[in-house]
Amino acid sequence: MPIFDRVKFDGLRSRDWLIYKHPTDKLVLGTTLIVNEGQVAIFVKGGQICDVFNSGTHVLTTNNLPILHNIVNFAYGGETPFSAEIYFINLTVKMDLYWGTTDPIQLIDPKYFVKLRIRAFGQLAVRLDDYLLFFTEVIGSMNKDDIVSFEKVQEYFKGSLITTIKTELANKIINEKISALEITTELQNISNSLKEKISEEFIKYGFITAHFHIQSINFPEEDFDKINQILQDKAKFEIMGDNRYVTQRSFDVYESAASNENGVAGLFATGGVGFGAGQGMMAMMSQQVQQPGHNNTHKICPSCHGSISSSSKFCNLCGENLMRKVITCHSCHNENEESSKFCSSCGVSLLNPVCSCGQEIDVNSKFCNNCGAQVKSV
Repeated sequence: MPIFDRVKFDGLRSRDWLIYKHPTDKLVLGTTLIVNEGQVAIFVKGGQICDVFNSGTHVLTTNNLPILHNIVNFAYGGETPFSAEIYFINLTVKMDLYWGTTDPIQLIDPKYFVKLRIRAFGQLAVRLDDYLLFFTEVIGSMNKDDIVSFEKVQEYFKGSLITTIKTELANKIINEKISALEITTELQNISNSLKEKISEEFIKYGFITAHFHIQSINFPEEDFDKINQILQDKAKFEIMGDNRYVTQRSFDVYESAASNENGVAGLFATGGVGFGAGQGMMAMMSQQVQQPGHNNTHKICPSCHGSISSSSKFCNLCGENLMRKVITCHSCHNENEESSKFCSSCGVSLLNPVCSCGQEIDVNSKFCNNCGAQVKSV
């Protein structure tokens, strides 16, 4: 390999590089080293960091290579070539790093109590501050003439980054009771809160989070439709008054059931109950709802939030199925939809772990009931 009397790296056109290994390891004293602004050069010998050069023009001598001088025997006045690896490190701010949640965050709107499927997208900027800390972590995995790009760093942090964003975003919405209709006005506050958590992850490897913001938080249209329906019902209630609203809702329920053979009207017909009896039952139900002193135990419908009998299998106001199955989180005991894979409150997985032998294990088990292997805690 030829001996270089001038060592310099002008950077890549893409500016996506973070660490660049210079192709030469043959140097002599008197070689000129040029380090551009926003860079630092590190000399490595035998896997050990020897000397560091900041931006500027440097002529290599025994004076500015004190550590390397103790390792290499500079004979013949420094004219004999010596070997050392030179790494250039990018210290500029990387602005165009984008992130996004591939899977939606499922939680319950704290104001309207409907299930939301949240997706968030944004941008962040980082700068390598403690470059010796980061360099020590990656030097062992670098190949000859290798380049460590910001893309590789982003891929490395992607898992923990998205997990942190999901957890903190869900906690922020639930704890501060931020509704879906209000979340757009809270983007700046949520961004500031998330930046603190994200910074804690990056600083472990020497990075400073220069900037972090959420560009958008969105939901499927059907989630908003549920909230809009609640708002419309609330408006009707306020305009029509308590008694007239309950009466209209009762007629709406039975009108809907009349078109369903498994509904209330179908049950009336199957049991031989005529339309007049059905009207009588509707009137009686309406009276029970209107009588505040009635002795029946009531509960709140999770869909329309109306007061209904505790023994009801279907809501008599909106027809909601009250027998739906739920999954109780083993960590925080929150009730989740039957199809949920993660808890909408704490984010813990609701799926039972699987042993290496293929046997599904109960989440609280310490040993596999098939092969006896110890279950690793998640």
